[in-house]
Amino acid sequence: MRKITLTAAVTLLAAPLAAQTAPQVTNDLTVTMSPQQYRICNDRPARPTWMDEVHPREAYKALTLMRLYELRSWEAIKETGDCGCDVRFPSWDAASAEYEERFATSTQAEHTQARLAIRNEQNQIARDVQDICEAQGNW
Repeated sequence: MRKITLTAAVTLLAAPLAAQTAPQVTNDLTVTMSPQQYRICNDRPARPTWMDEVHPREAYKALTLMRLYELRSWEAIKETGDCGCDVRFPSWDAASAEYEERFATSTQAEHTQARLAIRNEQNQIARDVQDICEAQGNW
């Protein structure tokens, strides 16, 4: 009997505390999301809109373009020795054009193989790029 009484007392005392910490529910449907904030280079160019609108079954296409974009920016960092925001996050135009030329009509399996090859290329220069960017405080 004591355990039941003690449990009931704790539950009754905890209920007001739980009510105070519960989020307020409103009918306001206003979107209050703030823009994406990054640790470095917040003024990045917007990626192509189709990447955000692609059907989930075709998300592999956006992944291939993202890998290609990152590889090309890393290559530019290694070539120039500069890890400034404009080099690390260039316009998407060149990568998009290359994607359209090389991968737009590829199958999903071909995209997978391409991403693996791109990743291997990135791995070859990753240490050099990281060293350059860390030295400039942009990693």
